[in-house]
Amino acid sequence: MAIKTNKTLRLIIGDQLNINHSWFKTVDESVTYVLMEIRSETDYAQHHIQKVIGFFAAMQNFANELKQMNHQVIYYNLNDENNLQSFDKNCTALIAKHQFTNFEYQLPDEYRLDDHLKQFTSKLNISFNVIDSEHFYSTRNELKDLFEGKKMYLMETFYRYMRKKHNVLIVDGDKPLNGKWNFDEDNRQKLPKNHQPIAPFVFTNNVSKIEDEIKKANIKTIGTVDSKNFIWPINRVQSLQLLDFFAENCLPLFGTFQDAMSPNEWSIYHSRLSFSMNIKLLSPKEVVDKAIQVYINNPSKMEFHQLEGFVRQIIGWREYMRGIYWLKMPEYATLNYFENSEPLPTWFWTGKTKMNCLKNAIHQSLDFAYAHHIQRLMITGNFALLAGVHPNEVDAWYLGIYIDAIEWVEITNTRGMSQFADGGIVGTKPYVSSATYIHKMSSYCTGCYYDKSKKTGDKACPFNSLYWNFYDKHEAKLAKNPRIGMMYNVWRKMQPSAKAELLEQADFYLKNINDL
Repeated sequence: MAIKTNKTLRLIIGDQLNINHSWFKTVDESVTYVLMEIRSETDYAQHHIQKVIGFFAAMQNFANELKQMNHQVIYYNLNDENNLQSFDKNCTALIAKHQFTNFEYQLPDEYRLDDHLKQFTSKLNISFNVIDSEHFYSTRNELKDLFEGKKMYLMETFYRYMRKKHNVLIVDGDKPLNGKWNFDEDNRQKLPKNHQPIAPFVFTNNVSKIEDEIKKANIKTIGTVDSKNFIWPINRVQSLQLLDFFAENCLPLFGTFQDAMSPNEWSIYHSRLSFSMNIKLLSPKEVVDKAIQVYINNPSKMEFHQLEGFVRQIIGWREYMRGIYWLKMPEYATLNYFENSEPLPTWFWTGKTKMNCLKNAIHQSLDFAYAHHIQRLMITGNFALLAGVHPNEVDAWYLGIYIDAIEWVEITNTRGMSQFADGGIVGTKPYVSSATYIHKMSSYCTGCYYDKSKKTGDKACPFNSLYWNFYDKHEAKLAKNPRIGMMYNVWRKMQPSAKAELLEQADFYLKNINDL
């Protein structure tokens, strides 16, 4: 009688490319890894062409790296004849064909895939096991446990807890280095007129074969790509090079200009490490450790607030958003506090608008699959909220257009922080502004078709009237918010005729939104 050999199939999802995972420490011939390019992942949203290429290129590189380490690897290319185009169907076929006796996977970061794999394994007639992805500082439920019984989920509270727990920028056991936890007030400067930011460090990867395969499959994408000079890192070596470049060259001015915007600068001093981190080519700990090490090695080269602002984005904001995601999903994806119902303006997909700020931010997004957090929050997100766009439409756009957008980090930032659709779980107030803020933090207003200083009349900046229309429309829900009470005091003191003129202007713009 033949003895049945134990054989394990391990699934690696496209955002789980962590070569330092414990799975890969030892080579075991009874273990086979599988990665797959599948339509269920390319088609759940309309993605930027650079996003699809970036994922596939990184996955192919990762599979090759595993093979070089002598691991057993099965790789499904997009157009393979035997590719059944979903995780469950491909894994079912492999288990039957190769007689695997055990199935294993890492905890997915998306609720959608978590649910998919739970359903798949519930029907398996072989053993299965789930393991942590070993990437984040915190567990899925750590935020939930920290705020047990509390009504508010303050990021600052979570950030301080994380700093103390992981001993990051801490002295005397539990005190913040340099006396304060947060140096955000030092980080809000506009780029000076003749200031030339450092040129972004980009790659010249030839990924034209992947682009050909995507076209062959007729996958519907957005944006543009130069596939012979693909600028994003597609493996760990390149990701580490980008990290080194940022830490040495950009971090010294990162904090000061992290909110600044300019028509001719798409990167400024931002790290652009989010894609590498979100697919796990880099861990948040090694990114934070590198930044701290550069500061320690040469403290005279940068002020502390530059470092603290960067560390807060990763150990604070990134981990916090993940905690909120697992605390509030799947209901979070349905929240619509303002009951917004309008479609996204058509020019969000083309950039063809006369508003200079939106034209630049959208064109940049289409060209690079990237915009930094203030462009996302205070330009595109700000306008979508003022225009009353349904959060589902805003979510779909952000999830598709940005190379770093994976739902766990996208939806909490979009539906929560940007659109206030969660009613204040993530943000303490809606992030809306008139042209004043945009001009304060950017040079977008220079040369714009619209006049930033005009609230009504010909060529008045749409942000101005839409801003007051927003507050008027949602007064019942917002008037008691202590962070925006001042705006309602200003609104109530306005002459009735001035109010009526603003609301009439806003109504005209909303009715003609696709022509703005």
